[in-house]
Amino acid sequence: MTKEQKDNLFVLVKSLSKSEKRQFKLYVGRLGVNEDSKFLTLFNILEKLSVYDEAAILKKGIVKKEQLSNLKAHLYKQILISLRLNPSHQNIRIQIREQLDFATILYHKGLYKQSLKILDKAKNLAISNEEKNVAYEIVELEKVIESQYITRSLGDRADELSIQAKELSQQNVLASKLSNLSLQLYGLFLKTGYVKNDKESKRVIKYFEARLPKYDINTLGFREKLWLYKAYLWYSFLTVDFLSCYKYATKWVELFYENKDQIILNPVFFLRGNHYLLEALFYLRHYEKFKESLIRLEKVTKEKWFPFDDNIDGLTFLYIYNNKFNLHFIEGSFKEGLPLVDEVLIRLKDYNDRIDEHHVMVFYYKIASMYFGAGENKKCIQYLEKIINNKSLQMREDLLCFARILNLVAHYEAGMDYNLDVLIRSTYKFLIKMEDLYDVQREFIKFLRGLGDIYPNEVRNEFIKLHKKLKEFEHDPYQSRAFLYLDIISWLESKIQNRPIALVIQNKFYEMRYNK
Repeated sequence: MTKEQKDNLFVLVKSLSKSEKRQFKLYVGRLGVNEDSKFLTLFNILEKLSVYDEAAILKKGIVKKEQLSNLKAHLYKQILISLRLNPSHQNIRIQIREQLDFATILYHKGLYKQSLKILDKAKNLAISNEEKNVAYEIVELEKVIESQYITRSLGDRADELSIQAKELSQQNVLASKLSNLSLQLYGLFLKTGYVKNDKESKRVIKYFEARLPKYDINTLGFREKLWLYKAYLWYSFLTVDFLSCYKYATKWVELFYENKDQIILNPVFFLRGNHYLLEALFYLRHYEKFKESLIRLEKVTKEKWFPFDDNIDGLTFLYIYNNKFNLHFIEGSFKEGLPLVDEVLIRLKDYNDRIDEHHVMVFYYKIASMYFGAGENKKCIQYLEKIINNKSLQMREDLLCFARILNLVAHYEAGMDYNLDVLIRSTYKFLIKMEDLYDVQREFIKFLRGLGDIYPNEVRNEFIKLHKKLKEFEHDPYQSRAFLYLDIISWLESKIQNRPIALVIQNKFYEMRYNK
């Protein structure tokens, strides 16, 4: 099955909507000679297949095996050309590129004035829409035309173009440095995760300060500000400074709301900025701002002017529903959140080819957490096992770690203690293999190791001891993040007080909300 999914042409054909397929056939049939073309026949075959089957294609006899690769490449190119012509895929960026292509053709035909006229319009459009890389390309072509041919332009034209080229070049260099820094920090975050001590924190601070270019915020355009805020956001995430995460995610999002045209041109960046804003608010437990930002995002994505394509549709679902789960986790409204589960599972099937497996596993962890909070421990275990038993995916260690811990706790809660000793040993072995464990995890490991030797009448006292120990880490900036995956403290309090965990979390939520 994996082989079929790797065939790029087949995946592309299957991603086409009905209107895109119809347009492709109209595009191919614009000349009668193409009606029976081999690549259209191949398209029709692929359209009917449920999985990619090369043997079935060759059986149709349209080409020999050694010719199939070339035919597939040609079909792939024709589909892309057709998609480029589709109005739903037209945007400012493509329009500017198209005008640059037209101007280049006119230049090579010797129609220099016509070329310069188109270039000037395209350049203004590019600059006004923050497409400064292509704007620089346009200026460079203008310089070529002006320097090689007598065009009777204004006398100061050369100076004007030189100044414009210099300004665009400086802006592009700054944007490049900021985007590089943002990408490097994101890569560092994926590799090392959040800093866990002062030593790691100092190393990240030094890394960031050494690479941050000098800038004047008052002279920055939309694009440069966006990359600056992204760089600061990842720096804040790395150093576990969630208040700064909120600050720069807010700047990021408001930058888009102040420039609505950029939402249309860069919807993915807009969605990501909102996701990071909601993530920061979730970590800070700023309930009112979280709920307000989530409602605002969902409302905007339903506006008629908001751009729509397969990628945007998938990301919108991913970010909004992840945060709908988080809203219930803050409130402690686990039972009320259960209808979300069926809704998400249906949507995951719809977006099967658009959402990567890692994000599917994150959804499974959230579903498991929802069932755990609602007291449905067997269903919780069912989804945790999907994560634990997934051997084909390299997931974040923290997700795997807390999936195993929650699995153990859910087994304990469900009274499934017939193989608890085996589960404790396997969980313990997995955890000790992990590098850079949180102290919270270490203390929990110690608790697990001794759990089998505790008499039933002593369990409550052991819960109290562990709770006291873990409370020491609750406000530690390097340790507290471990509680965001699994609220061990609330679970321990539920055992000590003999109350459902949902009720414990709800009481904390009401105290936080109304006793500020």
